Amino acid sequence: MPPMTDTTPAEPGRSEARGDQTRGDQSSRPAKDRPWVMRTYAGHSTAEASNALYRNNLAKGQTGLSVAFDLPTQTGYDPDSTLALGEVGKVGVPIMHMGEMRKLFDQIPLTEMNTSMTINATAMWLLAMYQVAAEEQNPEMDPTEVAAKLAGTTQNDIIKEYLSRGTYVFPPEHSLRLISDMIAYTVHQIPKWNPINICSYHLQEAGATPVQEIAYSMCTAISVLDQVKASGQVSEEDFGKVVGRISFFVNAGVRFVEEMCKMRAFVELWDEITRERYGVEDPKMRRFRYGVQVNSLGLTEAQPENNVQRIVLEMLAVTLSKNARARAVQLPAWNEALGLPRPWDQQWSLRLQQVLAFESDLLEYGDIFDGSPVIEAKVAELVSGAKEEIDRVQAMGGAIAAVDSGYMKSELVSSHARRRGAIESGEELIVGVNKFTTTEPSPLTADLDGAIMVADPRAEEAAKESLEAWKSQRDEAAVSEALAALAAAAKTDVNLMEATLAAARAGATTGEWAGTLREVFGEFRAPTGVSGAVGAAEAGAELAAVRERVKATGEELGVKLRMLVGKPGLDGHSNGAEQVAVRARDAGFEVIYQGIRLTPEQIVAAAVAEDVHVVGLSILSGSHMSLVPSVVEGLREAGLGDVPVIVGGIVPESDAKTLIESGVAAVYTPKDFSLTEIMADIVEVVRKANDLS
Repeated sequence: MPPMTDTTPAEPGRSEARGDQTRGDQSSRPAKDRPWVMRTYAGHSTAEASNALYRNNLAKGQTGLSVAFDLPTQTGYDPDSTLALGEVGKVGVPIMHMGEMRKLFDQIPLTEMNTSMTINATAMWLLAMYQVAAEEQNPEMDPTEVAAKLAGTTQNDIIKEYLSRGTYVFPPEHSLRLISDMIAYTVHQIPKWNPINICSYHLQEAGATPVQEIAYSMCTAISVLDQVKASGQVSEEDFGKVVGRISFFVNAGVRFVEEMCKMRAFVELWDEITRERYGVEDPKMRRFRYGVQVNSLGLTEAQPENNVQRIVLEMLAVTLSKNARARAVQLPAWNEALGLPRPWDQQWSLRLQQVLAFESDLLEYGDIFDGSPVIEAKVAELVSGAKEEIDRVQAMGGAIAAVDSGYMKSELVSSHARRRGAIESGEELIVGVNKFTTTEPSPLTADLDGAIMVADPRAEEAAKESLEAWKSQRDEAAVSEALAALAAAAKTDVNLMEATLAAARAGATTGEWAGTLREVFGEFRAPTGVSGAVGAAEAGAELAAVRERVKATGEELGVKLRMLVGKPGLDGHSNGAEQVAVRARDAGFEVIYQGIRLTPEQIVAAAVAEDVHVVGLSILSGSHMSLVPSVVEGLREAGLGDVPVIVGGIVPESDAKTLIESGVAAVYTPKDFSLTEIMADIVEVVRKANDLS
């Protein structure tokens, strides 16, 4: 799941006196640290619906906002783009112009709020609209004064997008330029803002080990800081401020001790790098500041009530160690492996934080792990391993070079394959999935369709109507002039933030801003990592049997079986598709996998060109009911109606039934964790489609 981002450090403070005297004299208790910022990651359907959700959550005691944007907004498309089909309002809120930004924060005073925005490729554009919205809320104040009061974070870590989440737009060097420009601008103009939130969160979801998570995050930070220094936009004396505004966003898995030690290793290594590589003397500027969302990858569709204790354990990993405590925490909901959480589910996750912060004595003590030889040894092991991997990446030329070569991506795909193999073999146990699977019926999931929230089906049409109305009332000449100025600036080395602000004020749209820069910078397709990935070590009897079945079927058909793995739409979460591709290859299929962000037409064209025997579609964004039928119909029109289509993703049971009734051969969801069993099913689907007994 996409994460929230970090915030400014929490400072120690005394709690209010408590009236409860049942446990002795309250005055003898130690002073309590101020709690971390508490968020829930939210946004869906429309700006109005998201605004109501934000105000409701703030009224429940949430202390910061974390905005989820939909995929068209994240990848720089307006809702009327063909690529936005089925994606509008699904995984976040669509914000395509200033009018929607105003609605999103209606009655929420931005100069008093701490807002985290999970946005990367289009981060500069969304920050500009946020700043303009704040100016409009405070017409009596000078714009520079408004900017100085804004506090929050833009995620803005594009390198991990090439490796895991897939919402990149521009080539790496141009993306780094946008990040550098934002950092320089915020250091000078919005000093309370964290302009980048370097994310190890998504690396872990893509398969990273703790060592890889630490190392690749630090390599990203080095690339960003080197770029800012090389740009010359920040003086030597101000460079410490740049380092001090760098924040991180991490993932906390269920391996409690290892995860807690990972955070202590992060703190130690960041202090060393910023002191020795960049000469930052002020320890406050070297402080490792991070926010966290605990692991969504580990949430299970099977027995989802077990996710509650997983979430609590993972929260403890990033809060118990004071010297490595998160500055901001957001927790997923118990049912996120099933679909979109309801407001009540988000409230439950918020209450988990509040009980820990306000009922327990956690914040009354120093670091309870200091001096532990077990902890010290594990931290030293992680630091040593991370340094070795950092040196390996730096020897290649740094993070960008390691992205271009496909090294980091292949390493992540390989480590993820090893983890999947360990789960399937039973080496890694998951309660309710591959161990202790006997269960009583759960009242939480008695009504599966009612256990999740469904995005407004009219969201896409409403967004298109909003876009049309916006364009009809704006000054087209002013917009054209602002976009032309943006394009001209992009061809130079001038900071692009001012031209972006001008475009926002003139009334440009998200798609127009990104489209203008696409014309100057071009686009990019990151390596998939599949061809160089090493599959799971397990090659036991089950996989061997599937290989024999695949081979025999190919011999009967007179050609090697070919499987097309497709990622239609804007969903860039490619981990599942990559693992299916690797396992299909290991099972003997010839695999065609062209990466993310394909239109149904492109997938159909690839199926025709490669003469495939089966098409597998992976969709995690909730757009399956729009995109899958488009592919099925396209195959029929192309004369490939007999080629079976398999679907994998977060698909509610009622949707799965509808898809199968419309011609899909099979639907797999997270509960179907055995890839080898899925491969066995697929070869039988191919045999049935070709009338083989």
